[in-house]
Amino acid sequence: MPEADLLDRIVVRPEVLGGKPVIRGMRIAVEHVLAMLAAGDSPETILTEYPFLESADLQACLLYAHRSIAGEYLHERSLAR
Repeated sequence: MPEADLLDRIVVRPEVLGGKPVIRGMRIAVEHVLAMLAAGDSPETILTEYPFLESADLQACLLYAHRSIAGEYLHERSLAR
């Protein structure tokens, strides 16, 4: 999936989780998924525990984190229209 399509899965809306980046507008924060991966949870485990997530959502979280750390300003891009 192209990076632009992956990043489109990450949405920021002030009324959802205090404006934290979330996956596809749902109440699951990017930071939550990243914390699970950092804790050693496998993608398969996460997808089993959260069946509404898709593999591309996990990839989108990693891409969003990478781009953020690389110094790209993604907040405006991910604001829900």
